[in-house]
Amino acid sequence: MTVVRTFVLGGAASLITLAGAQAADLPVKAKAVEYVKVCSLYGAGFWYIPGTDTCMKIGGYLRVDATFNGGIHGTPAWNGDIGQGNRYRDYFAARSRMALTIDTRTATEYGVVRTFGQADFQFSTLGGSTYNPNSINTGLPVAGSQLLDTPGGGYVAVEYVFIQFAGFTFGKSASAYATPWQGFPGNINSNLLGGQNTDTGVNNIQYTAQFGNGVSASIGLDDPTVWDRTAVYNLSLPLNATFNSGNAYAGVHSPDVVGNIRVDQAWGLFQISAAAHEVSGSYNTLNAAGAPAGGVGLPGAAPTGASELSGHPDTKWGGAAMIGVNIKNIPTGPGDDIKFDVSYAKGATKYVISSSSASPSFAMFGGGGAGAYQSIGFGATTDGIYLPVAAGGDGSLHLTEAFGIRGAFNHNWDPYWSTSVFGSYSAVRYDGAAKAFMCLNYTTPAKAVSADFVCNPNFNVSQLGAVTRWTPVKNLTFSAEFQWFHLDQSFQGTAVLGPSAPKPAARYEFKDQDTFLLQLRAQRNF
Repeated sequence: MTVVRTFVLGGAASLITLAGAQAADLPVKAKAVEYVKVCSLYGAGFWYIPGTDTCMKIGGYLRVDATFNGGIHGTPAWNGDIGQGNRYRDYFAARSRMALTIDTRTATEYGVVRTFGQADFQFSTLGGSTYNPNSINTGLPVAGSQLLDTPGGGYVAVEYVFIQFAGFTFGKSASAYATPWQGFPGNINSNLLGGQNTDTGVNNIQYTAQFGNGVSASIGLDDPTVWDRTAVYNLSLPLNATFNSGNAYAGVHSPDVVGNIRVDQAWGLFQISAAAHEVSGSYNTLNAAGAPAGGVGLPGAAPTGASELSGHPDTKWGGAAMIGVNIKNIPTGPGDDIKFDVSYAKGATKYVISSSSASPSFAMFGGGGAGAYQSIGFGATTDGIYLPVAAGGDGSLHLTEAFGIRGAFNHNWDPYWSTSVFGSYSAVRYDGAAKAFMCLNYTTPAKAVSADFVCNPNFNVSQLGAVTRWTPVKNLTFSAEFQWFHLDQSFQGTAVLGPSAPKPAARYEFKDQDTFLLQLRAQRNF
């Protein structure tokens, strides 16, 4: 037993001695890893960029939309192949999008310096609402990003990209004219007309002053090229069957001057906005015969060698004004509210007939009567028109007037279900001289108009819809939206017209038109 005890104690002593020698050889303890720290200064989701005092947040959403009897993202069948209802129209159109946002903020002695950017990675139905080669291949070598929606394709669209510093905003952001809800008082589609919409940003410089108690004022300069211009018609060029002509706008000479005064408090919001917009025509003599779709040649209203010698109309200034109201804490339930805005424009029709993309003109077909092949309704959206003196006109720009109202009532049934009812009414008006020049151009002997024919380019458009949303878990929402669109045109009688193919040259009855659509959406915010 003594021998065993001696052996065990000796072995333990040897192990202790060996462990001490190994411990003496261990390296110095490594420096602690610097983990990302939460930044609580600007709300949830921000964290400090390691080694800096700048806070960053990465977010966005993933959204899948499908529209039935309409175009991508809830576009009504108000023009093109879906407006004609021909065999090239798509019965449905879908879009999948992932929006990625990056928001950085740094506290300085001048206030917070902020940068923000949003990129949309998306894939849509090719053509959006048509597979007509004349609609898709409208330019060479390709016609816009839609042709990138091929197998394995898609594209990246840029929305907001801006810097904010000391009250100033520089870059592509919402206009200083816009309301906080833009064109979405309660709808999910991006085509609710009746007011201005810069929800994907416009290049601008603006300054916002805060006066306290929720009162602020902003002024800005917007680049009008993309967002704030519709079309100018030179009526020495022919109007087509649906009252459209080549766009004779001149180049941009001045930014739009925009601004607002806003009161934003617990009861809601009240805002007054105004904008000044320059309207200018290019030349009196322009190409009258456009190139065929997909063909090579001068498009309608392109300059010719005689353009510069022919002169041009004098530039005129137009503008727009808007009142926006948001009423909160209404008695129908917690979180319910009403949003609406009322707009008027002269020479700035995009401030009323506005979507998330181009300002549409309308051309819709339906069943006919009175011996007509079909019925037709249309409306031309312009900022102004002119008829050169050499063509029998006065050579002056006649600015188009427009007014609109849109809004929504938003109700929460419970934490999981909500419904919005929305609508809009918009009107486009031409003055007496503009009407006379347009009708003189349009009513030719070849159209063989009926005895009761009345030419009047004024028109109205109405929309009414409802959307119901289900949010089973936080930040995941499923939506279903139904929308009715009505075109109230002012022509009467019948005429022999030659619309774009595949419609035949035939007698058409002028008539108001209606269309309906259903849009479904699944969206996950992160």
